[in-house]
Amino acid sequence: MAGGGAEISLLFMTSIVVAVGLCKKLIRRRLYLDHRLFTFLMEMLSTFQICACTNELCLLGNVEPKPHVALSLTYGFTVLHGLTLSGSTCNPCGTLQSVWSGGVSLKTGGLKIAAQFVAAVVARVFMHCIWSLGIAETHFGAPSQGCSSPMQTTVMQAFCIELLFSAVFQLTFLRVERVNPKYRVHLISLLITLLVYAGGNLTGAIFNPALAFSLHPHCFYEKFLSYSLVYWVAPSLGTILVAFIWGEILPRIS
Repeated sequence: MAGGGAEISLLFMTSIVVAVGLCKKLIRRRLYLDHRLFTFLMEMLSTFQICACTNELCLLGNVEPKPHVALSLTYGFTVLHGLTLSGSTCNPCGTLQSVWSGGVSLKTGGLKIAAQFVAAVVARVFMHCIWSLGIAETHFGAPSQGCSSPMQTTVMQAFCIELLFSAVFQLTFLRVERVNPKYRVHLISLLITLLVYAGGNLTGAIFNPALAFSLHPHCFYEKFLSYSLVYWVAPSLGTILVAFIWGEILPRIS
């Protein structure tokens, strides 16, 4: 019999964060691991945490009072992710930005992006296995098959929204890079919460290609062209645009 919905979901998401933290601690002790394997595993575990928790968090979107509970949880868990996943990108767009700026090599960037998409698939499969157990009331309403479309507007408008949100996020991230980490994590979390509030009802406000694939894989199977444009191309283009302006244009102006 299923128990209370929100309480069990919160406990479950917290358990994921703790489990990922323990796994990463064990990996760090394996000093003989190949550097590439170490990078892949750390990025995969971090992205798994975000994808799994967000999959569960989406089930709490209809908890009353709406949208206050969902937005509060979004802010709270984004802060938690920021504090526990320091050093990981967990977003192909962020990795692209690092490659563009020379922060990581093309080979390392490709390895991280591969890890992020592997984590997205593993997180989705894992969550469906958990939902099938019916542990919480909210799990009975979990999407099982087909496309539970987050896109509630035209493809062109959705493309522009995801591009804009990705650009705003990456630009803000670059601007607050030198801010004290204990303040920076709250600024980034507040921005993400505001973007979710502003565009969540139109596109889901995801601006993370790996997370989008984890949340809505069937949509990519059924409507690959439109969903790849909105949730893969648009945020990547927004990131590249910001990276180009930040690295090429602004230095010349200043």
